[in-house]
Amino acid sequence: MTKIFIVIYTTYTHIYQLALEVKKGVESDPEAEVELFQVPETLPQEVLTKMHAPPKPDIPIITAAKLAEADGFLFGFPTRFGTLPAQFQSFLDSTGQLWSTGALKRKFGGFFFSTSGQHGGQETTAFTSVTYFAHHGVNFVPLSTGLPYQGETSEVIGGSFWGSGTITGSDASRPISEKEKEVARVQGKEFVEIVGTYVRGTKVSIVNDEISVDNNNNYTNNDVSTTTQDARTRSIKKEKNEKKKKRFWICCKSDSFLDD
Repeated sequence: MTKIFIVIYTTYTHIYQLALEVKKGVESDPEAEVELFQVPETLPQEVLTKMHAPPKPDIPIITAAKLAEADGFLFGFPTRFGTLPAQFQSFLDSTGQLWSTGALKRKFGGFFFSTSGQHGGQETTAFTSVTYFAHHGVNFVPLSTGLPYQGETSEVIGGSFWGSGTITGSDASRPISEKEKEVARVQGKEFVEIVGTYVRGTKVSIVNDEISVDNNNNYTNNDVSTTTQDARTRSIKKEKNEKKKKRFWICCKSDSFLDD
């Protein structure tokens, strides 16, 4: 089972609506388990009321420690001056303990986003956020097959090669278009395919049977592929040869170690 978390921050629900489409894409894989979360709000309710922000969606609030349970996560948020909002940044800044233990290494991540206009950060919002993945050792997954409707100019379409997206309008009144929803579903589907391939491959390579070596130093295990057997055979042979080596200290004009 591949476990995917979709983690969002939303103000006017555009990102939440986009997340639901991404979730549909992930759910296209019958072996996937997907959960939807939001990060904590940092603005007081008084400010949110003056912003005419609707109530938050009824989904759980995630903790930093929870991230370690997923095989991959897709982060969704609106832009703030071309980068991620303070609420999501505050959440990611709280992942220091995960970084110190390497808890997120070799996991997978991606982004989806919203901006008020076409040039408000449809690329830079993801570009400036990917540094968190780099420091944690998370593999960034873009839209691997490219962006559907790339080059189409008949209408405004959010999203980029960095991830799916939507254009909300300066007053946040523009609804998500059908084409933007389609891109979001494509992203979810592609993301889980990549993560799932890695997860299934990792499980195949990990075997609980004891490693057996015959008199000829050949590794045998019927549950492991030939490539894995060959690799482990070479590793075991190298280890045994290393143990046979002896080191001698010689004293001469230039003191040094010699391997015999």
